[in-house]
Amino acid sequence: MADVRPPAVILAGGLARRMGGGDKPLRSIAGRPLLAHVIERLQPQCGALALNANGDPSRFGRFALPVIADTVHDFPGPLAGVLAAMEWAATAQPYAQHVLTVPGDCPFLPRDLVARLGQARLAQNAEIAVAASDGHLHPVIALWPVALREALRTALVDEDIRKVERFTARYRRTEVEWPVTPFDPFFNANTPEDVAEAERIAAGDK
Repeated sequence: MADVRPPAVILAGGLARRMGGGDKPLRSIAGRPLLAHVIERLQPQCGALALNANGDPSRFGRFALPVIADTVHDFPGPLAGVLAAMEWAATAQPYAQHVLTVPGDCPFLPRDLVARLGQARLAQNAEIAVAASDGHLHPVIALWPVALREALRTALVDEDIRKVERFTARYRRTEVEWPVTPFDPFFNANTPEDVAEAERIAAGDK
């Protein structure tokens, strides 16, 4: 059976170098932090929600979410956040067979993200379901089996695997495509120019 409302973890542990450093999900779009937009999109779809971030968790206190740090150190990349998500789900949400991960800089996530990923996983007998749009895969916007956590830890720690797609290639993976009109729902704000574009999209997304 698919998890009807699986837990989800927002990955906010990146270094945001292209934005001049700092916490990118705290940058403002349409008068609210990027992270607030992500939470608004995800909460109705998920049974529980947490934030993956390193450093002082109090800077995210206003969002009233559990903040979980990477358990593999030295910023090994987004797979460390995925691992933290799996480990959190295994302990905090023991009923959950899967956990969703998304980045903290995608303010327009589709409102049917969980439903479509879950349906595709079942239909294709896949282990991992990954979002795609406009012919591009979004590797960390994915539904993961919690049971893969030990395999992922081994890949990170013992095999030094850093690329998400290198890890997911080991498993049955299905890719779920979303339309990009009137805008790409996986638009992410990586640069100041992207933030300006996100403001434009938000103004029309009423």
